[in-house]
Amino acid sequence: MRLTWNPMEARRIGGIVSRCVAAILGGYAVAALSSIALARLGSRVEGALIGMMASYAIYTAAVIWVFAASSALRAWVGLAIAAGVFGGAFWLLGVA
Repeated sequence: MRLTWNPMEARRIGGIVSRCVAAILGGYAVAALSSIALARLGSRVEGALIGMMASYAIYTAAVIWVFAASSALRAWVGLAIAAGVFGGAFWLLGVA
């Protein structure tokens, strides 16, 4: 059996690998930034609890978004926008 190079198959596998990396690493980054930003909303203990509980839902939503997006590029752009929103919220709320 001879293996041949199929560019279309390589492109499909590359898109799947890119989405998996986006779901794992990008989703984690978005969830971490959201946890930090939401922790600033309440008192010290309540804010930490709110941020951590919400981060599970946000991570799940990020993973679903990555695999529901029409392309891997669109998935990465969506994660970058979400990370920018939560990072900007953290920056605006400041360090307490």
